[in-house]
Amino acid sequence: MGGPVLNIFILCYVLCSNFQLFAANELTANYSHKNLPRVPNSLPSLTTVLDLSYNEISVLLTSDFSSLSKLKVLNISHNNIAELDTEVLKFNNDLEYLDLSRNSLRNISGTFPKGLRHLDLSFNSFRNLSVCKEFGNMLQLEFLGLSAEVIKKSDLKEIGTLQLHTLVLPVENLLDYEPGSLQMLNTEKLHIVLPMGNNYYAFMHTDPYVIMYDAFRTSTSLELSNIFFFISHPNFWRSLSGIVDKHSILSTLTLNNVGLLWTDLVAGFQAVWQSSVEYFIVSELFLLPVIDKIQFNYSNTLMKAFTVKHVHIEIFEFDQNDVYSLFSEMMIPNMTISDANIVYMLCPSKNSDFIHLDFSDNELTDDIFQGCGTLLSLEILVLQRNKLYRLSKVGTMTAQMTSLRNLDVSQNPVQYKDGEGCYWSESIVSLNLSSAEVDESVFECLPVNVETLDLHNNQILTLPAGITKLKVLKELNLASNRLTNILDCSYFPSLAVLNVEMNAIETPSSDFLQKCMNVRAINAGNNPFQCDCDIRDFISREKQSAGDITGWPESYRCQYPESVNGILLKDFYLAEISCNTIILLVVIFITIVAVVISVLCLCKFLDLPWYFKMMWQWTKTKHRTNATNRNPPELHKSFIYHAFISYSQHDASWVKYYLIPNLEKEDGSIRICQHERNFVPGRSIIENIINCIEKSYKSIFVLSPNFIQSEWCHYELYFAHHRLFTENSDSLILILLEPIPQYLIPSKYYKLKALMAKRTYLEWPKEKSKHGLFWANLRAAININLFSPEEICIA
Repeated sequence: MGGPVLNIFILCYVLCSNFQLFAANELTANYSHKNLPRVPNSLPSLTTVLDLSYNEISVLLTSDFSSLSKLKVLNISHNNIAELDTEVLKFNNDLEYLDLSRNSLRNISGTFPKGLRHLDLSFNSFRNLSVCKEFGNMLQLEFLGLSAEVIKKSDLKEIGTLQLHTLVLPVENLLDYEPGSLQMLNTEKLHIVLPMGNNYYAFMHTDPYVIMYDAFRTSTSLELSNIFFFISHPNFWRSLSGIVDKHSILSTLTLNNVGLLWTDLVAGFQAVWQSSVEYFIVSELFLLPVIDKIQFNYSNTLMKAFTVKHVHIEIFEFDQNDVYSLFSEMMIPNMTISDANIVYMLCPSKNSDFIHLDFSDNELTDDIFQGCGTLLSLEILVLQRNKLYRLSKVGTMTAQMTSLRNLDVSQNPVQYKDGEGCYWSESIVSLNLSSAEVDESVFECLPVNVETLDLHNNQILTLPAGITKLKVLKELNLASNRLTNILDCSYFPSLAVLNVEMNAIETPSSDFLQKCMNVRAINAGNNPFQCDCDIRDFISREKQSAGDITGWPESYRCQYPESVNGILLKDFYLAEISCNTIILLVVIFITIVAVVISVLCLCKFLDLPWYFKMMWQWTKTKHRTNATNRNPPELHKSFIYHAFISYSQHDASWVKYYLIPNLEKEDGSIRICQHERNFVPGRSIIENIINCIEKSYKSIFVLSPNFIQSEWCHYELYFAHHRLFTENSDSLILILLEPIPQYLIPSKYYKLKALMAKRTYLEWPKEKSKHGLFWANLRAAININLFSPEEICIA
């Protein structure tokens, strides 16, 4: 793990809360800013990161860390520790990062853990740099922070054997410096923190020129912080050319927190310009009055990249050209001026060597570089976070930049209006218009040869019809827009990477993946997917897709309907029948056919038609009986019997053992007239038949082949039929005991044929299970309240 990587690792740790799991079996504990007088007791043994910065701790004990065998990071900066015995860390063999900066340390005894990669002892009260005799054994050390009042060559002998990446050396308390001491170090980067405030006067006695001389010859990268004291030494930067010549090893110079007059600043630029420095960075620059035009020699330089960022200007009235002309004429490959409040930049007066220009975080308007024909070598132009409003003017700006490949105008409020001209450099292959407030009209004004297009976080609703095809577009980022459907890839035949996450896509079109077969990576996650039939094709095609669906399946979840909210698309299931109309109709048809067949089979097996017929007969009979019972008693007071039974003598046993017992009950509620017991002796048979029919409410005829062979049955049927027509009554009940084929009925029984054809008759069921319903129907047909014979006589 390198120094910068380790620093990032530590930063992630110290931002955590008191206790938080960082990874498997790792724990971070943050106790910073707690005003603690000592290290807390009973820290978890699995703690790997411990932050105790900004407290009041003055003493460290072995027991404080003895249980933390897995400790990797320990930050005890900004406390009051004056003495340190490294024995307190003897149980922490895995320790990699130790920050003891900004304490009151004067002495250190013992040996640090050999596995340390980052050790910061800066901003303490050491007299000299011989604070640890065992520095030479710390072979894994990459970052080292030191500070002392006296710096001598002998103190740096052990440190000089280390292959360091970064060494930080604050000199705010420096009282004595031996020339050549810094050149004893072996580090890629040296960071010297110069004094501020009252410490400046003490530092002036050490001859800062000597220290700077050594600093510029110690490492390939030098960072100087707090460049304020040189205000009193205007000739220092002018003499810098004598310190840093083209044979120096220094290639990267960074100045942080700089406050200078414009004249001194330009003098410093000039000195660095003609030195061995190839990468020059000025950060947190405070410009002091006054700004005047100063001649600058641009020749004889090794400079490759010049950066000025975070500029604070306290001057409100000056000639802008005096500033901008200094930078526009620099003949170097890379220049960055960011967060500097510049409102304009001059076009170079002659063909420039600029390859990369970065003017982000400024106040630049659409007028920048309009008609500029001298930026012929420019390949990368960054104008993000400025005040560019018209996309057409942005395009016109690039028209003469024949080498421009990458343009970044993100986070500008650019708009395109129909009818405006649209001219772009044909060399542009990458365009960043993210967070620019553009809508779908932007597709009408894009470079035709663009290969990478970033339009994320805008107001795009859809692709407008008839847009110009971007035939070579390979990467398209439309994330965080307002798209309601995934775009048609036919507009972009070369598209390989597509990002449409975090839009308003509810149901991706079913043919989307098919049309985008050439797209190798698609990100459509974190959309409010509507999980219904329409999304099934997208899910199934995803499983067959040869491309990479980025974020699948974690970023693809149902949002609607509420019942499936949060479910992964891969776990969402709807049966085919629920979504295919043809299959659904086929299944319904098959079901209906099956039901009909089943009903028919049941009818045949269970004789259901007979039951329905009997129920219908019972219902009609019950209705007629109720109507009759509502009539006045005088309408049926002449009836003595509920029913007269006519049957063949051959069917007498069925009548005697089945019919009469099931109709006549012990309560005498139903009275049956039977010729064997109710014919009056002495009267003729015909007279008895007529008399019984007239005194009976109903006439029951038991029909069978035997019935049509009986002459007397014929007479009884004749008289009953005669009563049916003369009295207009519904007094006949036909019981079919056995089937009677029509051809067996003699022609003289034409009345029987007519009755059987027109009237409903009851069939005697052979199955015993049906007998109960048969008798219930028959009793219902003859059930009526009749006067008893005694009541009739009294009446």
